[in-house]
Amino acid sequence: MTDPVLPPELLFGTATAAYQVEGAAHEGARGPSIWDTYCRTPGRVTRGETGDVACDHYHRYREDVALMADLGVDLYRFSVAWPRIQPTGRGRPNPEGLAFYDRLVDTLLETGTEPVITLYHWDLPQALEDEGGWRGPG
Repeated sequence: MTDPVLPPELLFGTATAAYQVEGAAHEGARGPSIWDTYCRTPGRVTRGETGDVACDHYHRYREDVALMADLGVDLYRFSVAWPRIQPTGRGRPNPEGLAFYDRLVDTLLETGTEPVITLYHWDLPQALEDEGGWRGPG
């Protein structure tokens, strides 16, 4: 049997969710998210584990991007942690949070990996949830 020929327009990518990989839950002026609260509720998560460190992508993004480049990945779909950009869910953006994503995107582009950004991946700031979340008056 011969190897199949893949069409050149077929792209290979990887994907992550901010809470699952970033870590640095208490750095860069990031506010708490609904996942921080959920993971700290007794009985919700095995062994009480949290995303406080996760895969430490916040600190290791350069290494992570290099691994993707070595694999020949064309795209990286990642989500933006709303509590990192707006710690309370509204108001002016947090410069430290924006700077992290700016560095990540620049690093991806330097390796020829196309960033594909998900603006919301179930990472609501806890402050907004406390006001009623998506069901609140806004």
